[in-house]
Amino acid sequence: MSKTTDQGAKAVGPLAGVRIVDLTQFVLGPYATQTLGDLGADVIKVEEPAGDRQRTSGKAPNSPTMGPMFVAFNRNKRSVALDLKDEPGRSALRQLIATADVFIHNMRPDSIARLGFAYAEVAKVKPDIVYVEAMGFDPAGPYAGRQAFDDLIQAASGACGLNAMVEPDATFRPLPTIIADKTSGLFAVIATLSALRHRDRTGEGQYVCVPMLEVFTGFLMAEHLYGETYIPPTGHFGHTTTITPYRRPLKTKDGYLAVAPADRKQSARFMALGGIPDAYESERFTSKTSGAERVAEYHAMMDEAAAAHTTAEWMVLCFENSIPGMRANRPDEIFDDPQLKETLFEERQLEGEGTYRAMKPGLRFSKSPVSIRRDPPPLGRHTDEVLAELNAVKAAE
Repeated sequence: MSKTTDQGAKAVGPLAGVRIVDLTQFVLGPYATQTLGDLGADVIKVEEPAGDRQRTSGKAPNSPTMGPMFVAFNRNKRSVALDLKDEPGRSALRQLIATADVFIHNMRPDSIARLGFAYAEVAKVKPDIVYVEAMGFDPAGPYAGRQAFDDLIQAASGACGLNAMVEPDATFRPLPTIIADKTSGLFAVIATLSALRHRDRTGEGQYVCVPMLEVFTGFLMAEHLYGETYIPPTGHFGHTTTITPYRRPLKTKDGYLAVAPADRKQSARFMALGGIPDAYESERFTSKTSGAERVAEYHAMMDEAAAAHTTAEWMVLCFENSIPGMRANRPDEIFDDPQLKETLFEERQLEGEGTYRAMKPGLRFSKSPVSIRRDPPPLGRHTDEVLAELNAVKAAE
């Protein structure tokens, strides 16, 4: 069933009443501000007259400025088109900042400074502003000021070599997802919420820096420092359980199943259900003389057992027998997953484009529920509305 945005819907999420002025583009910033919008904040997306450059990524049914990448990262926002190269546009932005709680951007520091919206200038307009600046690299390091994109951060963080820790001949390449941008976006959300909490306690605004390389490398390598945690090292680099080549879904009669037995009893039960009773006492297992041989035989038996039933049958058997197991979906199978069909995907009507598939916010709050209040906006859709609000505030002063 398709749903249509109620533009007059009142925000009831935990950030209801918080206004965010958003000068972000691409993925990192829009993902962060979309999350804040999901939580109830009034996110005003300020775009240049040509729009966020992500608007033209991919094909939309009608408008070239409503591409799927833009739609995926820009719900629960109002779009205001301002030319910040001209004084009228800059003046309007300053008026908007004066009404805001948060100002967030992911422009390079020298670029935002040229426009007149570095932290010092913004703080003159709104002294208690929470000013969040997402950038590629911590300004204290030698990479300060360099351009940064997801592939570059994945390269510097070590992400490109993760697959080679499992398969030595694997191509040295980024993970096939925009993970550095999205992870850094979540850190920007954490930083924003923390600074708002500080302001609630003290009345102080502040400057917040979110450096992609540092936050993403810390996230990615938390488990992989492993034996290199101590100096001198106590073992090898890379978390043993994570990088084993046996960490993979098992092939069933008709698909794949991920199984994560917590102990020997659960794995033995799984193999018995798959037609291999008393697996650990069997000659094929006990005849192996080395630990490595026994590990290989164990996984061979798990593979053999998995093939005895369909994925749907295993889902029932695992649940009934308290074995941690889950169907493993290919990307194009997630629409048919019964859990995701019920909880994540929703068909909605997008202004000027028709029906689109939205992914609902995953968080749940019992007292301040999150929701999709606004679908991704056409470029400048709310310019007149927001400027009228500013004029009303000015007239009331």
